[in-house]
This record gives sequence, structure tokens and C-alpha cells, in this order.
Amino acid sequence: MTFPDLARVFQRIDETSARNAMIDILAEIYAGVSPDEARQITYLMQGRLAPKFVDLEFGVASRLMMRAMAQAFDVEPDEVQAAVRDTGDVGLAAERLTRAPGLDLDVGVVFERLRGVAAAEGADSQERKIQGIAALLRDLGPLANRYLPRIPIGRLRLGVGDPTFMDALSVARTGEKADRKAIERAYNRTSDLGLVARDYIQGGAEAVLQARVRLGYPVRMAQAARLSSGQEIVDKIGQAAVEPKLDGFRVQIHRDGGQVRVFSRNLEDMSGMFPEVSAAVLAQLAKPQAIIEGEAMGVDPATGRFLPFQVTSSRRRRHNVEEQAQAIPLQVHAFDLLYDGEDVIDLPWTARRERLEALVGPGGGVQVSECITTDDPEAIDAFFAQQVDAGLEGVMAKRPDSPYQAGQRNFNWIKYKASYASALTDTLDCVLIGYWRGQGKRAAWGIGALLSAVWDQDAQVFKSIARIGTGYSDAEWVRVRELLDAAAVPECPPNVESGVVPDVWTAPQIVVEVLADELTRSPMHVAGRTETEPGLALRFPRVIGFVRGDKDPADATTVAEVRGMYARQHPAPA
Repeated sequence: MTFPDLARVFQRIDETSARNAMIDILAEIYAGVSPDEARQITYLMQGRLAPKFVDLEFGVASRLMMRAMAQAFDVEPDEVQAAVRDTGDVGLAAERLTRAPGLDLDVGVVFERLRGVAAAEGADSQERKIQGIAALLRDLGPLANRYLPRIPIGRLRLGVGDPTFMDALSVARTGEKADRKAIERAYNRTSDLGLVARDYIQGGAEAVLQARVRLGYPVRMAQAARLSSGQEIVDKIGQAAVEPKLDGFRVQIHRDGGQVRVFSRNLEDMSGMFPEVSAAVLAQLAKPQAIIEGEAMGVDPATGRFLPFQVTSSRRRRHNVEEQAQAIPLQVHAFDLLYDGEDVIDLPWTARRERLEALVGPGGGVQVSECITTDDPEAIDAFFAQQVDAGLEGVMAKRPDSPYQAGQRNFNWIKYKASYASALTDTLDCVLIGYWRGQGKRAAWGIGALLSAVWDQDAQVFKSIARIGTGYSDAEWVRVRELLDAAAVPECPPNVESGVVPDVWTAPQIVVEVLADELTRSPMHVAGRTETEPGLALRFPRVIGFVRGDKDPADATTVAEVRGMYARQHPAPA
């Protein structure tokens, strides 16, 4: 497949907002490409050259891209700036400035040349990046150049989510979505959609069903449903393994001999940020190859007490790492085992727990989480109260016979937090999908309110739930507006549904923690809306903290959870 042909696919996707139409377009492409092209095209359509967990970034900002465009088209920088200003987009500006019809370069050729740009390092790396991009722009025609510049600066934004890719792959081979579960199973185990696309196009469902947990490929993390008492937990799953619910960094740690990699909840490789964690893993794990999951908690060196999440979160920095590790050391509380020389995620929790306890040796850097196993609701409530008294959020209850269900949210794992038992004083993880420009004092910030959404797993879209106007300082409003401007899109994204229209739409990328007084019925917001009931909205919502950089949009609170929270607020009459 040529890159100009791929650009025409991008254009077709840009021109539709219907998810089923996107699936058909992608299926048509996947049906006509080689396995390796399927891998490359999947990454490119995500605006990447590798899966998210691989630290391969372009290091190209808009200013650098405009310098490359001036060099490519042999024009003055002022002319490039004027074209960008007129069109509002570097891609449209590049299309306008392109004079030649361009070459029919294969996707693989463009992909490898872009990898060369991303891999450029050293004293003259910036100039080599500019030259590499300029050479590509000279070799491509107008439509191809509309899309090429958007890839390095992270603004391709086709609005194609992971579920759409997976459905399209199945349709490409079978004409229907019959293989979606097999494809998703492989993706949940590898977090590499390009790899899954290659294997599926090559060997179909049989090939992807062979996918196993592997070192260096983070497993998409299991998620929990919510309940509000020990009785509800026992009624739902019977006997439960109950652990403290810690509020730190969810981490997945891969050890392969002397190498340790630490992945965040949203698959970011944070290995370089936490040297004390790597040292503890090497010292304490009894096997040379293992994958464990746990919560990394900041600890006060003077008192040994856990630090609040906002303090712990300051460790997410790539600079002054050693000093930070001394000031805010991390302690990992391991609660699950995924690999110990073999893939164990399909084993029941009890077997994984036994192997985890055998794996973790003595030491202070890694500890196995505290746990009780009981079918007594009062024992669960008492353990829960003990954790809350200790300053923790609550407890996690797990079904003892359950496998580790990668990437799934269900009642095998249950969150029980103090605030679930009464009115809505718990927080929700909401995804920002747009904002309104400010008025009065906020006019200077360029932003006055945020439009937020929750995730509908059934419909595979984000659904609006609240307009948020409080919680940030003056400086934070400016910072969040800058983040949202970087994610701005010209119209409502195809994976978003909203009953209200903001001044600026954004791709659903940024997660914030939101506290509200209660959930109410809303004729405007669409989260929880049915044919007979209006949607649900947050009353008096406000942002807590800044943004949840450790969470992906897929980690957002779900519509099903919101419905459950509303039902607990408004129980049906006896």
C-alpha cells in the first residue's frame, strides 16, 4: 500500500463521524494489505510508530515542523507561519504549500523514514529531524502532506479508538465481528495493537488465540466494579479476598534477569523514574523472570507513614530522579502475579497469591499486600473500617477463584470505599471532551468551564455528564487550557456523545478526578440516558487535583457505575 493511498483513507475517515462507517473503511484496508503493513498502518493511524509502552517519541513540536516545511518547500518561514495561521493546521498549510504531485512511496518506506526521524539523537539531532521530515515532505504530494506533518506533532486525531480497530480487523477476515473477542484477548495480554493486527491478518483467530503474557509487554490492567458494603460484596461473590485499597501509583513491574521495567496504569514506561523500585525488585524477587502488579506508595522517610497521592504523584518526573527518590521513596505493595517464568493469569486468584507470596523475599521495598479471606459481611466491614481509620480509601474485594481478567471491569474485583455507602461524596474519573471560553475574569485565561464525560462500555463511546467550572487555581486553568488546545478537534469526536456543545471540542485524552454533591437526572447530558429516562449529571462538580496522568481514558468511570451510584442514592421504595 502506498502512503498516498493511506492518506485517502485518512480523508475518508475524517469525512465520517459514524463508527460503523469507520469500521467498514478500516476493514476494507485491512483486507488488502500484508501482515506487516497491517502493523505499520495501525501504528500510523494511532499517530505512532510503536505501541504506547515503547518510549519512541518524535521530539518534534509545531515550531520544528514549520522549519522543516520552510526547508521542504523552499519558502521563507514567514510564508509557512502565514499558511498555518490562515488554515489553523500544519497539515492543511503543508497541503497548500506543496507544488509537486509527489511520489507513490510505500507505507513501509515512509514508516521507516519516520522511525529514522524519531530515533535521531545527539548534538545535531534537531537538524537531522528537520532534514528527515523536509525530505519526506518534498517526496509526497498535497493530500499526503495534509496528514504527514500531523503524525510527528501528535495531531492526526482520526477519532478511531481501539475497539473500532478490533472490530474492523474481524470484519476484514470474516465479514462480521465474530473474532472480536479473540482479537481483544490478545490485545489485553500484549497492549500492542499493531502486533495483534499483524498476527490476525496473517493467521486469523487461531493465531491471536496463541497470545500469551510476555516480558516487556504490559498486560492491560484489570479493573474493579463498585459496591457499598460488606453485605453487598458477599451477596455478589460469596467468599472474598479483601485487601486494603491504597491510593498511590498502580504499577506493573516486569523483571527479566537484571533488567526491570515499571509500567503505569496507562502503559507508560516509568522505569527511569523509580530507581529504588528497580533495586528492590532485583534484590527481593526469588525468580529472574516475573511480572507483578501492585500499588507504589510514597513514604515519609522520617515517619514511615504513607504520603498523600498528590505528594506521591510528584515522583512522575524524569529529572532530579535520585534526589526525588531520597525525598519521597516508593514502597510497592504487590497484590497480584501475572508471570513467574510462565503465564499464570488464567490461574485462580488463590493460586496466584500463593505463588506471589513465595516469589517476594524479605525487604522493605516490595511487600505483599495485607489480605483476609472471609464470607462474613461484618468481618469485611470491620476490616474496611480499620483501613479507613488508618487513612486509606477503603478495601478491594476479589473473587478467590477468579482469573486475572486483563483489560476487563467486572465483579471479580470490587472497590468498597467509605463514600459509596451514602450520598455522592466519592470522586469520579471523568474524561474531558471540550471546554467553554471564559468570560469576565476568566476571559484572560481563555477558558471558563470544562465539558466532561464517562465511558459507556456497551456503546464504546464517551458520554457527557457534567459542565465543570470550579476546582482549579488561576494558573491551573491556563495549564489545562493549554493541554486541551493541544488535543482540540474541529467537531465532536466520533467516539463522543454529548447533549451540550462546548466552544472547543477536544479528543478524549485527559482524565480528571471530579467530586460532586450528588447525581441528578438531566435532560441535557446523555450518560445513562435510555428511551424512557433522561440522562444523569453531576450536581456542583469540581475538579480535585489537576489531571490524572496515571490514568487512560479507558480507566474512566463507566456509565454502568454511574447508574449504580445513582441507584444507591435513590433506592427504590420497599
